[in-house]
Amino acid sequence: MIAVTHTKIPGPAGVAVVDDAPEPESPGENDAVLALSAAGLNRHELFLVNNRTGTEPPLILGADGVGTVTQVGSPAHAALVGTTVLIDPCIGWPDDTQLPEVPEILGGPRPGTFAQRITVPLNNIHPVPPHLTRHEAAALGLSASTAYRALFTRGGLQPSEHVVITGISGGVGPLALAFAVAAGAEVTVITRRHDSADRARQLGAAHAIVGADDFEAALTRRADLVVDSVGGSVFGSALRALRPGGRVVTFGATTGADVPISLRELYFRQIDIRGTSMGNAHDFRAMLEFVEHHQIRPVIDTVYPLAAAPEVFVAMDTAPGFGKTVFDIEGTPRS
Repeated sequence: MIAVTHTKIPGPAGVAVVDDAPEPESPGENDAVLALSAAGLNRHELFLVNNRTGTEPPLILGADGVGTVTQVGSPAHAALVGTTVLIDPCIGWPDDTQLPEVPEILGGPRPGTFAQRITVPLNNIHPVPPHLTRHEAAALGLSASTAYRALFTRGGLQPSEHVVITGISGGVGPLALAFAVAAGAEVTVITRRHDSADRARQLGAAHAIVGADDFEAALTRRADLVVDSVGGSVFGSALRALRPGGRVVTFGATTGADVPISLRELYFRQIDIRGTSMGNAHDFRAMLEFVEHHQIRPVIDTVYPLAAAPEVFVAMDTAPGFGKTVFDIEGTPRS
């Protein structure tokens, strides 16, 4: 079958489209095979290829996807055949009573969604929210579950609170903004780009601060919650931006993972620092309910054919867009 793989060259240069990728494994009793229609691209995939040494076997990339069930492993689930479903990319993480050391997701080490077909556990497929197109549904996945968990499961966001979101241009940022606005929060976004600030205001941000690592002085109100994916360059400012008793949720480190922290600032002001990564099955279901209830649509930057994947990875490494990139698989020639 046709698929996007990462081979022996480290980094985006090792991304290739092949027509002889291995077919997915036959489904076990609790699995389904999907014919994929669309798949969303995440910065996770870029991180993955940048950290492969080139000595590993080829890997089919991709975590997010929408497709049609073509085969199930048990007659008991035969009614699913022919239905269109959305994939929860986190495997084997039902809830926080079984918190993994590192969440396992599709596309590493399991074969991923940038392919014509995939086998996934039945527990990881869900009906597509009816107001979404297949491209919009494929843009949820990791980004939406990460945003939901950061804001609500870990962040405890409440209506009327002030939340600051750093790093608004990628896939998670616009969804976190949409979720926070829908929840009734006042939202400030931090970005290095004026065009991203303008888009964020159009999507409901009350305030947008451009180009300031030390952004706390520009806030109109101290934050109850900061959701940070930027890390090193802004983390000190994120702590200073909080009201006493405020909390910061971190899930990324695009400008560095090592940050100096004053313990006195933490204990005198009683600040909470909470880590998060992706989302469990409970988070994913709650996210889908939230998306459907509030009729939220993910922001899509561009839709590309699957054949364009190598060029898209190179461009993503240098010029991230606003919102999600989605691959259209439905139009890929049959293999």
